[in-house]
Amino acid sequence: MNKWLYNYEEVNSIKDLPQNTFGFIYKILHIPTGKSYIGKKSLYHNVKKKLTKKELKEQIGPGRKPTHITIQKESDWRTYYGSHDEIKTLIKEKKEREFRRFILEFAYNKKHLTYLECKHLFVNEVLEKPDEYFNTNILGKFFKKDLDF
Repeated sequence: MNKWLYNYEEVNSIKDLPQNTFGFIYKILHIPTGKSYIGKKSLYHNVKKKLTKKELKEQIGPGRKPTHITIQKESDWRTYYGSHDEIKTLIKEKKEREFRRFILEFAYNKKHLTYLECKHLFVNEVLEKPDEYFNTNILGKFFKKDLDF
């Protein structure tokens, strides 16, 4: 499945992505080893913010008053390289140039994002090809170490 829609580095803002995009499936290629990592990334995340005293006083009406509000913020998707420990170590060593990042597919809600990630992981047989992929599990349920190929 080599249908790469966007070179990650060519996307500068959320405005460059299709309308109503919630997140995307990405593939990171480590050039020296030829190994890849497939994952998902949301464009936004929720942050819980405590209300100020003034905001708390402004609340009227019966019932218990909320003390926090949830704010949606843009995630770190522009600088994100993945959650695999080996990749994170290489990034900490300032080896970003050894990677190529690609956006494979866009998702329009949270479930769609998880579905597409699973689809790409299974179709690309990431657990069956340890020499080609960094991925060690799918959904935290299927682990490379538990499968005997």
